[in-house]
Amino acid sequence: MAPRGRPAAAAMPRRGARKRLKFRADDVCSERVTVADYANSDPAVVKSGRVKKAVANAVQQEVKSLCGLEASCVPTEEVLSVSGESCDSSDEMDTKESINGRAASRKKKSKRHKEDTEGGGGEEYPIDIWLLLASYIRPEDIVRFSLICKKAWTVTCTAAFWTRLYRRHYSLDAYLPLRLRPESMEKLHCLRACVIRSLFHMYEPFAARLSRNPAIPDSTPSTLKNSRCLLFWCKKIVGNRQEAMWEFNFKFKKQSPRFKSKCCKGLQPPIQYEEVHTNPDQDCCLLQITTFNFIFVPVVMGMTFTLFSISVSTDMRHHRVRLVFQDTPVRNGKKPRVEQGVQVVLDPVHSVRLLDWWHPQYPFSSKA
Repeated sequence: MAPRGRPAAAAMPRRGARKRLKFRADDVCSERVTVADYANSDPAVVKSGRVKKAVANAVQQEVKSLCGLEASCVPTEEVLSVSGESCDSSDEMDTKESINGRAASRKKKSKRHKEDTEGGGGEEYPIDIWLLLASYIRPEDIVRFSLICKKAWTVTCTAAFWTRLYRRHYSLDAYLPLRLRPESMEKLHCLRACVIRSLFHMYEPFAARLSRNPAIPDSTPSTLKNSRCLLFWCKKIVGNRQEAMWEFNFKFKKQSPRFKSKCCKGLQPPIQYEEVHTNPDQDCCLLQITTFNFIFVPVVMGMTFTLFSISVSTDMRHHRVRLVFQDTPVRNGKKPRVEQGVQVVLDPVHSVRLLDWWHPQYPFSSKA
């Protein structure tokens, strides 16, 4: 006998594959309508979960044959809804119960999450405790302390904070201008600015910062770009030399950062402490250039400072300073056009200094 051939691989049913049920319209009658045609049916039979059109037509014909012509007036959807109502009622109850259970579990989870969030937010201490802690921080740590929380920042806005800071570091040996002496520090106007200025006279770490700054000919400043010239004056200096020198002073106000959104602005101090934080010289600096001779300088007040360069003088012994002012600031890193602005050349130059508003040698009004 010839050996029987092995059955083809295609004839073997795939493992795990579902067997699709074939529907025949002749099989549908009042006795052979299966549960698979309705709710909880096999997705292999009805993917969308709805009864097929062929099944609906077969059921409609069966109902017509049993009930007569009156049933023909009833729409198919109503017949199917009535016939499937009893089968779907239990499933709908199960579905509602499962939905209610899920909603309840979600509420419990959200409630637990809310409790964890509220519990993990930390303790909220009164402002008196923050004011007490502020009496032990160093002047260079004020910014870090104010970033702890809103109440810590509010403490740094108060007049009591700045008055205590001044008294803690005041020394009788320090030479202070009249406005920075203890009898003048009782005024609330510009209190914060005056305390910061006094710290550069009395507090050693702040005074050491000024001595470590390199001279300007060795490091050309770039922070003055697009600054506005507020004031300009010059004066004659009589020193140890036989010939007098001239000092040219340019007071600039640095450009404030531009925000894309107009709503995004810096933190403003509370209204009751606005006088304490008032500072007419905020973001201002002074450029002092000392020359051996008097040099005519055109009017540049109100113009924008766009270029600052230092080179070697023609006598190869001193420096040469060139300043360029324009009517409008230069945006997006573009190079300024010298021919469109006002150019100031100072040559020969003895010294160049850049003083911030808190510098001890920065001139400020005693009425501030």
